[in-house]
Amino acid sequence: MGSIPDPGELSELTPPSFDEFQRQTSLMTSCTLLWKELSDHFTSLEQNLLKKSEALKRKIQTLDNETKECLNELEKREVTIDDSVGIALGKVEVSKEAVLMALQRGSCDENGEVDDGEGLLLKLKSFCLKMDAGGFWRFVTGKKKELETLRAQMPLALTECIDPAKFVLEAISEVFPVDKRVDKSERGNDLGWACVLVLESLIPVVVDPVIGKSRLLVTPSVKERAKDIADTWKASLEERGGIENVKTPDVHTFLQHLVTFGIVKKEDVNLYRKLVVGSAWRKQMPKLAVSLGLSDKMPDMIEELISKGQQLDAVHFTYEVGLVNKFPPVPLLKAFLKDAKKAAASIMEDPNNVGRAAHLAGRKEQSALRAVIKCIEEYKLEAEFPPENLKKRLEQLEKVKVEKKRPATVPANKRTRANNGGPMPPAKAGRLANAYVSSFPAAPTFIRSPTHAQYPAPVPPYHSPPTMYGSRSPPTNPYAYSPEAAPLGGSYPGAPMNYSPYGGYGNGMAPAYQQAYYR
Repeated sequence: MGSIPDPGELSELTPPSFDEFQRQTSLMTSCTLLWKELSDHFTSLEQNLLKKSEALKRKIQTLDNETKECLNELEKREVTIDDSVGIALGKVEVSKEAVLMALQRGSCDENGEVDDGEGLLLKLKSFCLKMDAGGFWRFVTGKKKELETLRAQMPLALTECIDPAKFVLEAISEVFPVDKRVDKSERGNDLGWACVLVLESLIPVVVDPVIGKSRLLVTPSVKERAKDIADTWKASLEERGGIENVKTPDVHTFLQHLVTFGIVKKEDVNLYRKLVVGSAWRKQMPKLAVSLGLSDKMPDMIEELISKGQQLDAVHFTYEVGLVNKFPPVPLLKAFLKDAKKAAASIMEDPNNVGRAAHLAGRKEQSALRAVIKCIEEYKLEAEFPPENLKKRLEQLEKVKVEKKRPATVPANKRTRANNGGPMPPAKAGRLANAYVSSFPAAPTFIRSPTHAQYPAPVPPYHSPPTMYGSRSPPTNPYAYSPEAAPLGGSYPGAPMNYSPYGGYGNGMAPAYQQAYYR
């Protein structure tokens, strides 16, 4: 007989169960998935690291390039300083010789008259050569009607100054940053236009002739003085009533002052933003906003202008910074016209003065139409917004305005009585102390027949009062007719003048028709 196997040996030879097999298979599958996830994770980390590494390399390369460019620019600026200074010194010598010659000739006459652009330029140059800032300022402020000519000639004249930046600061110092004038009138108080004009004209003069706008030829002392002037203006805002109450010409002058002398401060960007939005209707404001470093804030500024109903100003800002796709101009212009019509309709609702309300409403709508038509033409929007209907509406409003100005035509029978065709007293009769206008109908007129004596016409229902009593002497009755209304001859329009109601006829003569009867 064989030996009986060991029970332990029998258990080892027993095949695993199906459940155990499934468990082992699931475990292998889980390990495989986990390995794949870990592999993908590490692969993505490696790729991200490679991307970041490449980005850092590019940034480093960009920084190296910018550093090189800056170093080259600095080196160029250092090298060109001598050239720029030489050019400036040459201008100084030329200006010195020119002013000496002008003084010797005595050709600089402040009271001289100029009648063309060339004469205006010579006059401006004479003040600039002598560095006569006061005379220059008085001359410019008296030539507002020749603004465009001044704008063209002033930069040429400022080049004759030995120190143009200092000359400009002295010229506008009478009214900026604080108005120092003693005698000021309400009408002639606004000289902001002259300040802005002079500051704008200075920019091309102080630009470096070698490098360009990146360097302004302004001495450090003048630049510090310009900064002090800007600080003084900002400090005076509280005295002016705050940003909301400051006048637009003052704001424009201040902002142009900052741009002209290159003294814009990043910490004052919010102040600049408020000032620009408050005076956004000025034509130069979009360009000034960009020069003040407000390009990043332009979307918010445009939305603020739209919310205030200044859609037309918003259009100018969108074109200046290239945000036309984000703020389409045509819907803004249509909204602007719609708001203008609503405002005109609200003005018409004034019951106290209907005529003046209609006039103001018409003016407001005309102004809005002109502005929109000009904007369409400026930005070439005719295809999207045809201006023909706007022009027709403008013509209608102007026609109504012209018709209202025409004097009313007086009818032909305006000064004629509506009864029996009696004479109308002169227009001045009602203003005379002794004038009298009768309410009775005119007396009958006696017509002489060729073969018969005069007979009276049928008696009217009311008798006209006599024009004179007693004789033909001047009447004592204060209600007698004016001499202008007296008959010139022929039959009497009223009762005979020699008739007396107190006892027959004052001169003893009967009327002609009774004399003929008693014959």
